[in-house]
Amino acid sequence: MINILERQFDRLAKKIKERSSALLKGLGTYFKRLLFPLYLFPIKLATYTAYYLVKFLIKFIFAFIGLIFETIIFPFKSLKNFLKSIFILGIFIYLLASVFVIADYLTNQYGYIGKFLCSFGVRDKMTSSVVRVVGGYSEGTGFFIAPNQVITNFHVIADEPSPKIIFPDGNFVTPVKILGNKDVDLAILFTEKSHNDLVLPLPDRIAFRADEPLIATGYALGTDLTGKATTLKGRFIDFRKSKQMPIGYIQTDISLVKGMSGGPLVDQCGAVVGINTISLAGLSLFINADWAKTVVPDFTDQNITKIEVDPSVSPEEAVKAFYTYLKARRMQDGFNLLSEEYLKKTNFEEWTNRFTDILDVDVIKSEKFENTNDTAFVKFSTKNWVDGEAEMHFYEGTWQTIKEDGVYKMLKSKILEVENPGWDWFYE
Repeated sequence: MINILERQFDRLAKKIKERSSALLKGLGTYFKRLLFPLYLFPIKLATYTAYYLVKFLIKFIFAFIGLIFETIIFPFKSLKNFLKSIFILGIFIYLLASVFVIADYLTNQYGYIGKFLCSFGVRDKMTSSVVRVVGGYSEGTGFFIAPNQVITNFHVIADEPSPKIIFPDGNFVTPVKILGNKDVDLAILFTEKSHNDLVLPLPDRIAFRADEPLIATGYALGTDLTGKATTLKGRFIDFRKSKQMPIGYIQTDISLVKGMSGGPLVDQCGAVVGINTISLAGLSLFINADWAKTVVPDFTDQNITKIEVDPSVSPEEAVKAFYTYLKARRMQDGFNLLSEEYLKKTNFEEWTNRFTDILDVDVIKSEKFENTNDTAFVKFSTKNWVDGEAEMHFYEGTWQTIKEDGVYKMLKSKILEVENPGWDWFYE
């Protein structure tokens, strides 16, 4: 048995060797005929290429026609073939319908198929990039359009000289400069440090397809709702413009809520197309981002509220100035209003560490205390940022001052916290 297998194997090996030798000999002859003489090689190469290409195309056409013919007559050869054909046709129709369903889904969810692949991770990018903008009178959202520039709505920072920018990680800073335009409801807050990783640039031009999905991001309900920013998805409806409004708007069916003003509206790829502005009963308007880019360079500080205090006027004005500096986080100016006697028990670092979590200070009342000439009675509230939440605290008491270098400075305080004050506490 083993000998038989060995003989068969030898015969097979011999045949393979003979065919391989013949093939190599044939290839050698072919290439020799192709290459020589050398001056005919380019012509032969072009001729052979065209010949084999035409030969392949002719064979392919005849094979394709034959396949079509066989496909047509296949169902009529037998009942079995007819049933197979119905089954195969059903599968083909199902697959074709599935392609249309998938295409329709991608269109509805992503605007069009081209934005499907770039949509992954957009929501996470938005929630990790937008910032809170918090003041004493209003709250909203903003985002960096340059490494040190945060854009938001003007109404978010109106009447607020020192809003705070709270980053997604919980840290906050005070803008070093604010510019804006009240008529177009936009403002730019400048930060001291650059934040390149948070920039969502404004585009030069925007364009949409009908019903294209868009995503709005912002801090819904402001600091009353803790955690990450909210992302809401809706659809582009139309571009809007009015003679009463000097700016262009994008209309969507997104329902913006309080606190989301100033946040970005982006497409499925995360490109900024608008700025959250107005919402009413499921209809929201967003300032065109390309239009906003053209007006930002012309912003001024004309309508920006300024800090105007004078601690040299009276003790009560000095106390008001002291807390106003804390509100604006102008810590060096506040420290400079501490008297020489007070400074014996503190230094700049220790004193500033007492107020690291203060977002805002609102001086409700600062007036002369009874019949004194050096003491002021003060009522004020603070908004503190603690573990990602805003806490309100209320205080009242007296500050005794002393005049040094022509300025009333803080000498001694008797300030107590007021728990759950009634409405009359703010107006009495």
